[in-house]
Amino acid sequence: MSAFTMYTTTWCGYCRRLKSQLDREGIAFDIVDIEQQPGAAEIVESANDGNQTVPTLVYADGTAQTNPSIAQVKAKLEELAA
Repeated sequence: MSAFTMYTTTWCGYCRRLKSQLDREGIAFDIVDIEQQPGAAEIVESANDGNQTVPTLVYADGTAQTNPSIAQVKAKLEELAA
């Protein structure tokens, strides 16, 4: 089971960069395209004051990060593992 879901689009450069960083670090995650998956855009909007901002990461504890750095993701994963 992955620790978080990344909400993304196919055209998002920030999403591609973060995905490659996560892959390089060996961090497992689920990916959801908000333009293809019904209801996904609403999840992103609820985490971002009504905006469809990607990448948005939603963690197992229900918290979210918008366009985080790899360091922020790793810090959050350490917090969840504690």
